[in-house]
Amino acid sequence: MNKEKVYSLPKYRIAYPGLLCPGCGHGIMANLMAIVLEEMDLGEKTVHVGGMGCTGYVTFTLKVDSTSVTHGTGPAIATGIKRGLNGKPFVFTYQGDGDAIAIGAGALVNAAARGEKITVIMANNANYGTTGGQMAPTTLIGQKTTTTPLGRDPELHGYPQRAAELIAQIEGTCYSARGSTHNPANVTKTKKMLKAAFQKQLDGEGFSFLEVLTACPTDWKKTPAESQKWIEEVMMPVYPLGEFKNISRKK
Repeated sequence: MNKEKVYSLPKYRIAYPGLLCPGCGHGIMANLMAIVLEEMDLGEKTVHVGGMGCTGYVTFTLKVDSTSVTHGTGPAIATGIKRGLNGKPFVFTYQGDGDAIAIGAGALVNAAARGEKITVIMANNANYGTTGGQMAPTTLIGQKTTTTPLGRDPELHGYPQRAAELIAQIEGTCYSARGSTHNPANVTKTKKMLKAAFQKQLDGEGFSFLEVLTACPTDWKKTPAESQKWIEEVMMPVYPLGEFKNISRKK
């Protein structure tokens, strides 16, 4: 019987079994980034800036030039790489919500304000995944975490940060969107958003940003299937999907 290979890893993806928890959305995002880099012929000119936390594990699964940076500094380091090499490399960060919009909020907002020609991808799993599931800027009202055992209370802890909407308001931003990895249809839509964000950088138009809802079954204390359902039923009403800004600055 003839055997035909119908699936293989993307060209810029490395298999690393056991690196991520079952049901984690970071593996899906690693696949999407590798696929899009291959389809857009960007892999050989790419520098990936890996954030701290679980997103940092993705650094080991992408077959491109990468650097790991300290917590919150991704956009600043990406800016230095892009400017230092005269804008020649294609540069993107992959960061968690705590990395990007908590300790890294200053670097993120100011890179957008300057219209840096880089792309920031932020995974939103509504908690600090690596360090035990503490409250993050994206933790939902009423959500229980190790630091909010009774649930997030806005009077005590403030309100969730909607990063994609926030970044869309900044003048230097040319693209801001939010996708999800919770089902195949939305993975396909997220891939299109990722391509659009990357294309903005290629066209030299300004700062591009993509927020992605990703599951964290381990810290959510849910099965992988329950986690995908929780994204759709609980997260999406707070974090609606779609493009919030898509403008052209071509002269």
